[in-house]
Amino acid sequence: MLFPRDAWWTASFNTPPHKSEIYVDITTIPEWRDGEVTMLDLDLDVIRMRDGRLILDDEDEFAEHQILLNYPRELIMQAEETAQWLLDAVGERKGPFGGAHLDWLAKTY
Repeated sequence: MLFPRDAWWTASFNTPPHKSEIYVDITTIPEWRDGEVTMLDLDLDVIRMRDGRLILDDEDEFAEHQILLNYPRELIMQAEETAQWLLDAVGERKGPFGGAHLDWLAKTY
């Protein structure tokens, strides 16, 4: 897993036979405390499948929780902006989604 110190997401990079290659949760900024990392999952997920499909998942849950949990407007805007950025970065294989994870995953076989 990748926990960036200043971004609103966390990412998992999967080996086969997982159907998804990359699974990114939109979250609050991860916080490290006493050797543990915590964040709040904001429902939206960006997923790149092994066949190249790109999915923005759980938009319905995000909309429902905005009302049910009374998400502040700033949190909603940040989550939506992060999802759009991730769709571009994951889809275009930019930054940490460009294959750097492959050498690490190869060590798990």
